[in-house]
Amino acid sequence: MLFTDLKLIEPILKALQTEGYTSPTPIQQQAIPYILQRRDLLGCAQTGTGKTAAFAIPTLQLFYNERQQHREQKTIKALVLTPTRELAIQIGDSFTAYGRNTGLKNLVIFGGVSQNPQVDALRKGVDILVATPGRLLDLMNQGYVHINHIKMLILDEADRMLDMGFVNDVKKIIAKVPAKRQTLFFSATMPKEIQSLADSILNNPEKVEVAPVSSTADTIQQAIYFVEKSNKKNLLIHILKDKNIRTLLVFTRTKHGADKVVKDLHKAGITAEAIHGNKSQNARQRALTNFKNRTTRVLIATDIAARGIDIDELSHVVNYELPNIPETYVHRIGRTGRAGASGIAMSFCDGEEEIEYLKDINKLIGKQVPIEEGHPYPLSIELMNARMTGKAVSIAVKGKAPAGESRGGRNGGANRGRNNRGGNKSANGESRHNSGSRKAGSKTGGTSGMSGRR
Repeated sequence: MLFTDLKLIEPILKALQTEGYTSPTPIQQQAIPYILQRRDLLGCAQTGTGKTAAFAIPTLQLFYNERQQHREQKTIKALVLTPTRELAIQIGDSFTAYGRNTGLKNLVIFGGVSQNPQVDALRKGVDILVATPGRLLDLMNQGYVHINHIKMLILDEADRMLDMGFVNDVKKIIAKVPAKRQTLFFSATMPKEIQSLADSILNNPEKVEVAPVSSTADTIQQAIYFVEKSNKKNLLIHILKDKNIRTLLVFTRTKHGADKVVKDLHKAGITAEAIHGNKSQNARQRALTNFKNRTTRVLIATDIAARGIDIDELSHVVNYELPNIPETYVHRIGRTGRAGASGIAMSFCDGEEEIEYLKDINKLIGKQVPIEEGHPYPLSIELMNARMTGKAVSIAVKGKAPAGESRGGRNGGANRGRNNRGGNKSANGESRHNSGSRKAGSKTGGTSGMSGRR
């Protein structure tokens, strides 16, 4: 199936073509037709299955068509609730990408930053609002946000909102939204509380369910490098001394991080470019072209930017920072080892907050990523264990049997839902942007799995 088979309008098809995608993923194939029919939808789908595009594309189409038929009103027409700033930013980026030709405006609001720029943007008029519950309620209570004209309500990652204690806030918000509306509800799991919430807000919904991507290709050789955060740049430069690595794709969690890696590599005399959401489409395409023709040896990308990366014979991938969503790891390393070819995926882990991400990755893929100790900047197992408290974690050393379990869990079980998956702030107070993985679809002849954009 192609996106053209889903009766999408030309402005959106053109945007998808710009992004390089023609084939929808399974959840998009199932969900988009129902949403375009203005049906309520209950979706059970994890991050990495493509659900952002599954609701963003038809939402944009419905309101674009409505604007063509009626005089435009400066009111919020669609509201997307999501638990973390990282997911909110990713969703906003997706609406921007797919709606680039529609003239519809979207805005992302979340806490932990000054509200003034968000308030200024709200005053200018917004069609689609993506928000975390806490900041949205705060701005509603101050009179800056009015949701009494909402026609579409979308709840994303509902079970995570439950885990993070947002359900009561969500219920308060729902109480302010018009009863006559279309509602889309997505959750990776359906515990009793979430099913009860879904039953209370959905009207005769259609149901779609898609399993997440959870396995890695056997042709990919994986390794974890435990290394101090301050030594990651030195380790990357050391790895690039291997002349057999003709091209290397490096993933970071943030746009700022991608730019910093480029600067570090340039200082070391290594050609590198970054692609992320702050780069123009032309700049991203130019960087990708330079990488494909090997003018640029190293390409650094955020997950959202990596959506259009499909390179034949890419032998090496480095996770400079481990993703805080485990499905993203599968998509990242899947850039190599394609079509039966072999590939090498190296991942740097600082042994602090990233140990939690590694544990989630091991759980998802059903095996432990081997540890590579043979590098010049090792973080000792003893030091790593000393940094972990409260949980057990198994450690496998490359070429050896799995080591004994150590007591770990830096954040502790009570805080894991917020800290592990990208709560409002990281340990150092900085937001972890662009960390999820949400691909619009698949390229012809490529994989159909979902990954990141820009």
